[in-house]
Amino acid sequence: MKVAVVGVTGLVGTVMCEVLEEQNFPITEFLPVASARSVGKIVNFQGKDHTVISMEAAVDARPDIAIFSAGGGVSLDWAPRFAEVGTTVIDNSSAWRMDPNKKLIVPEINADELTENDKIIANPNCSTIQMVVALAPLHKKYGMKRLVISTYQSITGTGVKAVNQYESEKEGKTPEEMAYNYQILDNCIPHCDVFLENDYTKEEMKLVNETMKIFSDDSLRITATAVRVPVQGGHSECVNVEFHNDFEIGEVRKILSEAPGVIVQDDVANNKYPMPLFSKNKNEVFVGRLRRDNSADNALNMWVVADNLRKGAATNAIQIAQYLVANNLVGITV
Repeated sequence: MKVAVVGVTGLVGTVMCEVLEEQNFPITEFLPVASARSVGKIVNFQGKDHTVISMEAAVDARPDIAIFSAGGGVSLDWAPRFAEVGTTVIDNSSAWRMDPNKKLIVPEINADELTENDKIIANPNCSTIQMVVALAPLHKKYGMKRLVISTYQSITGTGVKAVNQYESEKEGKTPEEMAYNYQILDNCIPHCDVFLENDYTKEEMKLVNETMKIFSDDSLRITATAVRVPVQGGHSECVNVEFHNDFEIGEVRKILSEAPGVIVQDDVANNKYPMPLFSKNKNEVFVGRLRRDNSADNALNMWVVADNLRKGAATNAIQIAQYLVANNLVGITV
């Protein structure tokens, strides 16, 4: 299995390599790929040094799988070129997510939609992934009607520039570059990605549109507010979900505790609930603060936390690759 990681020197690309190693993904040849300015750099993978190669060289090498984390523009330009030579692309950018001809996959929910003909597969947005993993088993049981979402998103979701800004501010220094319009230290910024004509941000609309696509349900009513917070361990979300059918909290807790990829931390008597402090470097989605919303019929409040670089990006992409391999849906035909 020949595997390329595109954007290998970035935050998510680095974590992708870590997850591939941890999962013992069956790789016979590893291709680290990045932009021209990073070509020639050395990255260590599975205890060996590898030289970063160009996009052109990677296409010529015809990898079986190419996992992209290099931005939407790069994906739009290069994913089709990889697909043309038979490579299956798993793309972490927003480029293909809402393309009606591309599948938007969270393995715990809809991996069974994949076929060997899917050569460009979209990885959802980080905040969407963790939320739908927690909601999917409840939707199956009770049927979701409406979602009200508030996110508290890690600076790592913005990238290295944001981390550098935060670290500089923490040390009392003036950042060389500002990732945000304001300081992020000791602050919360209700502005993730760019504002759209409807006054929502792109991040907020991703939660709306991607969730409907993943669940194949345009009748879902969804609204969101996305906030950037000075945290590095992961994204947190307050999710209020209104169901078509009534529920019991005990049953909700049991369903979630049995759901793949979910860990329930819901013991308020002992102050146990999900926090990004403990989700960092974990692959699971953590759920807690489960309680009925008494202001609406059949409504539930829940708190959802996950490492946005892991399950929100790298881990989900590698899980897609694992599904493809396990079901013989990938491989270059010579």
